[in-house]
Amino acid sequence: MRIHLKTLGCRLNEAELESWSRDFERRGHHITPSLAQADLVVVNTCAVTNEAVRKSRKLLHRAQRENPRAKLVVSGCYASLDPSRNGESLGIDLVVDNRDKEQLVEIATRELDLHAMPAVATAPGEHSLLRRGRQRAFVKVQDGCRYQCTFCIVTVARGEERSKPIPQVVEEINGLVAQGFREAVLTGVHIGGYGSDCESDLYRLIRAILEQTDLPRLRLGAVEPWDLPESFWSLFDNPRLMPHLHLPIQSGADSVLKRMARRCKQDEFARLAGLARERVEDFNLTTDIIVGFPGETEAEWQQTLEFVERIGFGHLHIFAYSPRPGTRAASLPNPVSREVIRQRSETMHQLGERMKKATLERFVGRRFPVLIEGPPASADGTWQGYTPNFLRVEIDQPPKRSLENRVETVRLCGVARFGDTLVGTLEQEQ
Repeated sequence: MRIHLKTLGCRLNEAELESWSRDFERRGHHITPSLAQADLVVVNTCAVTNEAVRKSRKLLHRAQRENPRAKLVVSGCYASLDPSRNGESLGIDLVVDNRDKEQLVEIATRELDLHAMPAVATAPGEHSLLRRGRQRAFVKVQDGCRYQCTFCIVTVARGEERSKPIPQVVEEINGLVAQGFREAVLTGVHIGGYGSDCESDLYRLIRAILEQTDLPRLRLGAVEPWDLPESFWSLFDNPRLMPHLHLPIQSGADSVLKRMARRCKQDEFARLAGLARERVEDFNLTTDIIVGFPGETEAEWQQTLEFVERIGFGHLHIFAYSPRPGTRAASLPNPVSREVIRQRSETMHQLGERMKKATLERFVGRRFPVLIEGPPASADGTWQGYTPNFLRVEIDQPPKRSLENRVETVRLCGVARFGDTLVGTLEQEQ
């Protein structure tokens, strides 16, 4: 069968989609980029914000409109929050709850009577992600979260924490290395809580991956800042663990963090940022900020602005607060008006752009090993990739050979015109 896979939302959703892709191919099915030509469409939905819900519904309607003959399988947070109602209202053939995601391919095969053709199954080393120009694989290591941040619907949709055993993670990464992947990103709902259900922890997981695989580059998805013991930083002594972390703070005002039920105060986060930069060379720190949380006063907003500027993040993911039914924050008093949220979001975006440009400028003149992604998507054939500390680089001259999925030494010459990318030159082709 021809199967089209689509996801919205976080890197965890990406990791799940990639796992399904591998499982479908092992059963003899063909992954197609064409929605219109698919016999089966699988959508991994998101519900982290109202906008994510809107996009999820829009994507499902589009799938039905453009290919009404295809079977439609849906999973993810939006589908799992009310599976019976969402399935019926959107004409979905099969809803797979988040708790059963690991068995989605098996469930779909059984419930929809999918006929596999093992004779044409994908052989090892031929995984479609590399054929589609993807050099970075997402590896799901856990699901669920034991904490109850007042704004978060994901903990409702994902359930209790469940960790993938270390041997299984190591085996999956060794398989990716054998297929040619140079980089993997560990993902989960709460990866800092890895091992809470199996007497392990994130430190032991990372150490095992570095010791038992030959993966050239290992990254982490978002990690809650209260989950990192001081011993964690010694892992970065191994240069294969990339010097970048996304640590969500959400607000720079302790009073707002308390209403969010966050477990890290702003001064604790500042100490953590200082320790990271002291222990890890060229460390790049990025974060999430929620703008307009209920009750956010002007004074609290100013505290957040001052805190963000003081820390000097390399990049900001900025979310305009929207109430999610089923969360405690949805019933908090003193909601912030949409106009105020819009103004504050614009201000935070401007600050984020200035900080990102300043971060890029600090590295101009340096040389870094860059994982080149490709082939080029732009008309001028520009190759792009990422430094170890996750700064995007454009190669400013046409290379004499294909750079796809190669780690090349690049000299960073400047910041691109729009201020969000570095421009570099290949060392050996100067």
